[in-house]
Amino acid sequence: MRNCRRLLSELKLWTSGRSKWTRGLNEGLGGRGKAFLSTSSCPKVCIVGSGPAGFYTAQHLIKARQDVEVDIYERLPVPFGLVRFGVAPDHPEVKNVINTFTQTAKHSRCSFYGNVNVGKDVTVGELQGAYHAVVLSYGAEGNRRMGVPGEDLPGVYSAKDFVGWYNGLPSCRELKPDLSCETAVILGQGNVALDVARILLSPLDILKKTDITQPALEALAESRVRKVLIVGRRGPMQVACTIKELREMVNLPGTRPQMVTADFEGVSEALKDVPRPRKRLTELLLKTARDAPGDKELERRRNAAKVWGFLFFRSPMEILADPGCSRAAGIRLAVNRLEVGASLWISKHKLRPLRILIVCVYRGQGSGDAARAVLTGEVEDVSCGLVISSIGYKSLPIDPAVPFDSCRAVVPNSVGRVHQAAGLYCSGWLKTGPTGVIATTMNNSFDTARSLLEDMDSGALGVSAAKPGSRAVSALLEERGVKPVTFSDWEKIDSLETRRGEACGKPREKLLSVEEMLKAARS
Repeated sequence: MRNCRRLLSELKLWTSGRSKWTRGLNEGLGGRGKAFLSTSSCPKVCIVGSGPAGFYTAQHLIKARQDVEVDIYERLPVPFGLVRFGVAPDHPEVKNVINTFTQTAKHSRCSFYGNVNVGKDVTVGELQGAYHAVVLSYGAEGNRRMGVPGEDLPGVYSAKDFVGWYNGLPSCRELKPDLSCETAVILGQGNVALDVARILLSPLDILKKTDITQPALEALAESRVRKVLIVGRRGPMQVACTIKELREMVNLPGTRPQMVTADFEGVSEALKDVPRPRKRLTELLLKTARDAPGDKELERRRNAAKVWGFLFFRSPMEILADPGCSRAAGIRLAVNRLEVGASLWISKHKLRPLRILIVCVYRGQGSGDAARAVLTGEVEDVSCGLVISSIGYKSLPIDPAVPFDSCRAVVPNSVGRVHQAAGLYCSGWLKTGPTGVIATTMNNSFDTARSLLEDMDSGALGVSAAKPGSRAVSALLEERGVKPVTFSDWEKIDSLETRRGEACGKPREKLLSVEEMLKAARS
């Protein structure tokens, strides 16, 4: 590596950068955008996906081993995945992690190649031939379906698509959700569900200062949605959001909470033995639902024009159509109760297993994840013109050669090592399923990076033989008419979006199509 640096220093002295050879060097033989000479002895790792999982995996590899070179391939021309397209516009502090990812992308041993669709433009097998290791970190771009009649009616959307629409995901730019109804129902009670509810009900003055897309802002300005119900199949003790998101809903200007007080029977008693984070979350929920507000809060609620609330112990049965069957007009919900199998309780507490499954029916709240929703036979109909399903994302197979568990929608792995596929690894939601927050993904990705490094050190992953890395992939892409977007190209997009945002008082105004992005990148 010392000789490489000396050679590079000497090259800079005699070349003006105008020769064909030097241009090839500066472009990294296909778009590195760095004047960086690769040595054949360096371990070369390819990461597929430039979201949090991809960047955290790259960050750990680069920091832990001084000779590793990492190339990140991304389907879109822009990096950062769900940080750009998933984090709510009114959560700019969460997006600050982009600064860390940018440092990683600009590292001399890391390169970004956007606009490369792995599985289509280049196969995973071809990447394995070019690199010592391939890490799949492309996330979860599929939707979990509800599996109920009517879910394909107009007026029914997945939360993934709805979030993509207001965050500028190119594939969602034509969504155009109809917000002309008064009541919206969101199925699911996680953080994404609360993000959607907050965006639907937030004052425009708040949203105008964010990077929400202009088409979404214009649609929300005309929205008639005044009530949002956030529906979950279990009870207050199992709600999946975090206290931060709940507190934001409680304090959202111009809104007031509206709950079914019967849903909270027995909650106070059940709080005694739960972990502190769950206890604090449930206490805030209980206080919001049942406690009499103070004078100031009471006045605020009286003046609120919009309403939101959690509806517990309900599962979707059917989306009801209007008389012409042209769009959604309501939802039929099954009423649930909570049960916990004694076999689950016995396993949790490490007692001797029983041959007979004893089922305990909880008339109250149940206990954490052990409680499951069971139909009571009762149903109820709720009128609404907008239904958003926030019951989870799912990963999709990227290449027939990659093992994939279609039931769990993950790549089968052990600590990130893909089963029966030497040299192939996975991180992020593709590894675990769509769970947790960005910090969860960070730890998950660091674990995968550690597995890869352990395999290098132990010899389980051979790195002594030279691999061509990006040179071979760039040649394939050039043959196939694919021109990657480098990180410096992305910075042109970033600069344009920032200037567009400044013109209207926003952090940025995103480009909404791949064509616009490529035009800016190649300007």
